[in-house]
Amino acid sequence: MKIISDIQELRAQLRGQNRASFVPTMGNLHEGHLSLMRLARQYGDPVVASIFVNRLQFGPGEDFDSYPRTMDADIAKLEKEGVYVLFAPHEKDLYPEPQEYRINPPQQLGDILEGEFRPGFFIGVCTVVMKLFSCVQPSVSIFGKKDYQQLMIIRQMVQQFALPMQIIPAETIRADDGLALSSRNSYLSQNERAEAPQLRMTLEVLRQEILSLGPSDPKQLLALEKKAKEALIARGWKPDYIAIRQQKDLLIPSAIDSTPLVILAAAKLGKTRLIDNLEV
Repeated sequence: MKIISDIQELRAQLRGQNRASFVPTMGNLHEGHLSLMRLARQYGDPVVASIFVNRLQFGPGEDFDSYPRTMDADIAKLEKEGVYVLFAPHEKDLYPEPQEYRINPPQQLGDILEGEFRPGFFIGVCTVVMKLFSCVQPSVSIFGKKDYQQLMIIRQMVQQFALPMQIIPAETIRADDGLALSSRNSYLSQNERAEAPQLRMTLEVLRQEILSLGPSDPKQLLALEKKAKEALIARGWKPDYIAIRQQKDLLIPSAIDSTPLVILAAAKLGKTRLIDNLEV
C-alpha cells in the first residue's frame, strides 16, 4: 500500500486509473470502515482510502482536538484489506490557504436534524468531500448509511454538480448487541457502553409502533416521537432529536401511507453523542 500526502503525487499515482473506488474516512478505523473497503472492491479497482480529520466540520466546543487518531493501527488494517493507496494529507496539503470557497447544501436538507444541532457541519463535510473527490477522481465512492443524512446530501451534491461518479450506500455495521459501530464509541465508559444499545432498541420499538398504525393521522407520528424521546430521557439520555421522516427527502410525512419512512436519532449518553437510524 502506498501512503501519500501530497495531492500532485496522488494524482500521478492514480493517472490512468479510470475505475478507482474511494472510501473517505477520518481514521480510527473499525470493522464498519473495513466493510466499506470490501464493498469498494466490488465496484472498482484500485481501492483508494483517505484519512483526514477535517477541521471544517467541527463546531466550537466539539471534539476536533480529542478525536481519536490511530494512524499506525489504521495503516495495518488497510494493508490487510489490500487497499492500493492511502491518501493521508496534512492540513497544509489539503488546505494550503484558508478554504474560503465552501459548498453550502440546500437549507431544507442541510439545516435540519444534524444540521440544526451542528450548524455548519454539512458545509464542512461537503467542502472536504468535494475536494477529496477532486484529488482522487474516483468512479465510485462508498458512504455508510449510518450517516443517513450525510449520504443523502453527498449523493445530491454529486448529482447536481454532474460529477462523473457514483455514490454507493453501505449498510450500517453493528456490534453483536446492536450498537452501530462508530469511532466515538471509544469515548463511552463501561457502564455507558452497556447502556448504548438502548438507542437502537428504542428505534426498533418505534418502528414496530409505526408499522402497527396503518393509514391514520400523521400527527400520531409526533406523539410516537415524543414517547420515544421520553423513554430515552428516563434512562438518563439527552436526546437532540428522534425524527420520523420520508426516506426520499427527509421531510416530515404529510400522510401515513406507503411512502417509505426512516427514523433518525441523535442523543448524548454522558458526554458522548451517538447517532443512529432505522428504515421503516
